[in-house]
Amino acid sequence: MCKVLQIKVHMKNVLKVTIWSMVFVLMLGMQQSCGLDDGTDPTIEGPEGSEQGNDDDDGDDEEPEAPEEALDPVETNEPNTDYSPAFEGQTRINGVQTETAYTTTVFATGLSSPWGMAHLPDGRILVTEKAGVMKLVSTSGTVSGPITGVPAVNNSGQGGLLDVAVDPNFEENRMVYWSFSQDGPDGTATAVAKGRLSDSEDELENVEVIYTAIPEFNSTAHYGSRLAWDGQGNLFVSTGDRSSTVTRPEAQELDAALGKVLRITTDGDPVADNPYVGEIGILPEIYSYGHRNVQGLAIHPVTRDLWESELGPRGGDEINLIKSGADYGWPTISYGLEYSGAAIGSGITQQNGMEQPVYYWDPVVSPSGMDFYSGDAIPEWTNNLFLAALSGQHIVRLVIEENVVVGEERLLVDEGERFRDILDGPDGALYALTDGDNAVIYRIGL
Repeated sequence: MCKVLQIKVHMKNVLKVTIWSMVFVLMLGMQQSCGLDDGTDPTIEGPEGSEQGNDDDDGDDEEPEAPEEALDPVETNEPNTDYSPAFEGQTRINGVQTETAYTTTVFATGLSSPWGMAHLPDGRILVTEKAGVMKLVSTSGTVSGPITGVPAVNNSGQGGLLDVAVDPNFEENRMVYWSFSQDGPDGTATAVAKGRLSDSEDELENVEVIYTAIPEFNSTAHYGSRLAWDGQGNLFVSTGDRSSTVTRPEAQELDAALGKVLRITTDGDPVADNPYVGEIGILPEIYSYGHRNVQGLAIHPVTRDLWESELGPRGGDEINLIKSGADYGWPTISYGLEYSGAAIGSGITQQNGMEQPVYYWDPVVSPSGMDFYSGDAIPEWTNNLFLAALSGQHIVRLVIEENVVVGEERLLVDEGERFRDILDGPDGALYALTDGDNAVIYRIGL
């Protein structure tokens, strides 16, 4: 099968070279007929006023490489809105197709409504289940029994035990962090806790809740809850707007932790260089704001920038590059509609002082967890962004160049699964977690 694939690719390349050779000969003939074959092409101005004349030709110049064939966008359904993107390529970018012959296998089974995953240094995976259970998956795919010590969660609706993050110094301190929906006197809230994984690996010890996102509210939706390390030993934490027209405006308010990306220390304190530290009336843990429901956070493996995926309403799922102190617009601007079909607010998609998404979907794919592929086993995937799509029932692959999406692919479409999270593996593979009862982890790689 692999040999057949290689032959097809080779013949495709031969065809490209043949076509471009014919074009080159035709252009050469036209050039000669116009008297421009004597090496005296007019000088043109290049970048920064540099001159790009016709340098001495030693006869070793390569023929121009033929461009890759552009595929149609992967989204073929009609959008919910007639909104225009702010720039070309912000939505429905050209499709791409992986040429490497990868395999997809079921790696682990028997998980019940899982939500988040994180690798231990030895390659094993910690997995959370919404009911309040954490389990450990071996490198061969064996799922452990429940790890005890997790505090009570409210697992109604979209709540429960949610994301998990392993301390960068786990080999020394064995610390684990997780987000969950916490009951309180005035409702529920997104909270973050930490504990030490016991030497026997069946218990979390010295458990402590280190942060609670205020205000509490009587809702069972839009908790956000993704966790990501900032590279300096601090945690990024996402929160949602709690899915109510009452709390939705809090995403724009800086005295509330709803609809935000937060940045806290491992003790739950604001990081000292956060953008609003020391400003009166503003929560110092806020890093960015104006978010609806962030369920994906990932650090780019080269630039170390923070990226997020955000669930939109009826249309308007977003990919954002997160900047310190920036406003991402919700609910003032949006590329989606209310579920009723009505406009969100004034029905505008752009406003001065508010960031535009790098990319958006309409109709939605419901992006959840995401990760960058940092390996080189499949070179064409290196530094690509992969997202788990719930309603879309596939894995999204986005090719990003200089912070611009230049290609999109849909993987695992035939599995018919809602995907909740995806993880870049130390073995050069991706691990994709499905949603719901009898969930599985797929391994995607060589």
